[in-house]
Amino acid sequence: MNESVREMSPRHGTRILVVEDESQMRRFLRTALIAREFEVIEAVNVREARLAVTSHPPELILLDLGLPDGDGIDFTREVRSWTLIPIIVISARGREDDKVMALDAGADDYLTKPFGVNELLARIRVGLRHATRLATGSVRETVLKIGPLHLDPERREARLNGQLVALTPIEYRLLLLLARNAGRVLTHQQILKEVWGPHYTHQTHTLRVFMAQLRRKVESDPAQPRLLMTEMGVGYRMRDEERLFDQEG
Repeated sequence: MNESVREMSPRHGTRILVVEDESQMRRFLRTALIAREFEVIEAVNVREARLAVTSHPPELILLDLGLPDGDGIDFTREVRSWTLIPIIVISARGREDDKVMALDAGADDYLTKPFGVNELLARIRVGLRHATRLATGSVRETVLKIGPLHLDPERREARLNGQLVALTPIEYRLLLLLARNAGRVLTHQQILKEVWGPHYTHQTHTLRVFMAQLRRKVESDPAQPRLLMTEMGVGYRMRDEERLFDQEG
């Protein structure tokens, strides 16, 4: 194995691949992850990242976009074409267009540098939980619980604080999609394609109208939502249960 693609911790924790060419940021991530007993593999460019993904498959990837031999967005598309490994982009590019491109390419989340350790760890936990749900199929089999909101996919029911919420079929599909991806940013295009179909990916006004309707039905104060969060210029995110209760505490 190339010396830049190397294991940085004992083989007993969840394996995370860090793809980052900046040594200071790589050191920051390595220290934070090993302290939480993650197993860390490092790569400094796309070529080494490809080698690491195939020879030492990780359970999650932290990916910088600006790499010396290629763009992280292209690498994301490549990885996503054959695996559902969670990918969290960590980049100095803070423009909305860059976030949308990365997420539409298949990234699960996006963190703009600089960021704190707690935020990073929260996003990692969300990514790993989502991967587990996909692997076990539980995302479609069990009642989804996000704070006071419970969704039963088999009965096609939504309950808020135990009370049945009257939803139209599209409102329910939209709410279910966000709940199944709780904690993850979904772009406007991703949501429109999944809920309305591939011919509606530019109907962002329609999506805004339905999100406003949903907030009136599931938020105690639609003007200050606590469940259905807007990622300005990018899309929407349903707050995951862990962070919802952290805020309440």
